[in-house]
Amino acid sequence: MPASLFTLLTSLLGSAAAPVPAITPTTGHYQPPADVTWQVQLQGTPNTGYDAALYVLDLFDTDPAVITDLHAQGRRLICYFSAGTFENWRDDASRFTAADKGRRLGDWPGERWLDIRSANVRAIMTDRLDLAVQRGCDGVDPDNVDGYSNRTGLPLTYQDQIDYNTWLATEAHQRGLAISLKNDLGQIDDLVAHFDFAINESCHQWDECELLTPFIAAGKPVLHIDYLYAGDAQGRQQLCQQTGALGFRTLTLPPLLDGSFRYSCAP
Repeated sequence: MPASLFTLLTSLLGSAAAPVPAITPTTGHYQPPADVTWQVQLQGTPNTGYDAALYVLDLFDTDPAVITDLHAQGRRLICYFSAGTFENWRDDASRFTAADKGRRLGDWPGERWLDIRSANVRAIMTDRLDLAVQRGCDGVDPDNVDGYSNRTGLPLTYQDQIDYNTWLATEAHQRGLAISLKNDLGQIDDLVAHFDFAINESCHQWDECELLTPFIAAGKPVLHIDYLYAGDAQGRQQLCQQTGALGFRTLTLPPLLDGSFRYSCAP
């Protein structure tokens, strides 16, 4: 985080005039309820005008004033970062070594898979979790935690991924942070007990939504993103019925998650 942002955050949190968060104190980490309303935006100036109890915003790019304002309204903030890929535009990008990096992600310029077995990678992720605490995040959304099932150029195994993902969950909880399981459908049975909720992209497109139901059975929300039906109101209605029957909280959003539109299945 740039020094100017640390200074602004310190002044906001330390000022006697700053709004007092309306969130009720709890012990342990935040656990979103199964029927939580939510919004996710990872690019552009966040639109926080939706009637949503939980917002997912970028860990690095979100203005501290936005975080303060959300908490003053009694809303929760989940901070997004990639835990499984290198992104060359991040503030800590220079800390990753050549040995940490695998294949490029074809659709995402400047991004490469990470060797999740690396002690250096884990040290960087530990610092990102610390940053989430410093910034006032209620939880984290670590992305790309399914490298073992992708062409990473690295010899990652199923167990390597389980070890890494459970490590992330443990480290988050030790810091009082909630944590989502992002996609990684093939390991849900092994991981549902360690994670507080699931965020999924497009399970309906691949006929995989049933794989997420262990979260619902455990009383934990499934926050589901649709990218297909922005221009198809009838398709959205059918999707809402299908995922609603499973207990999911579905949003139809732009693929860039830039806040340009939002359709919610929630009443």
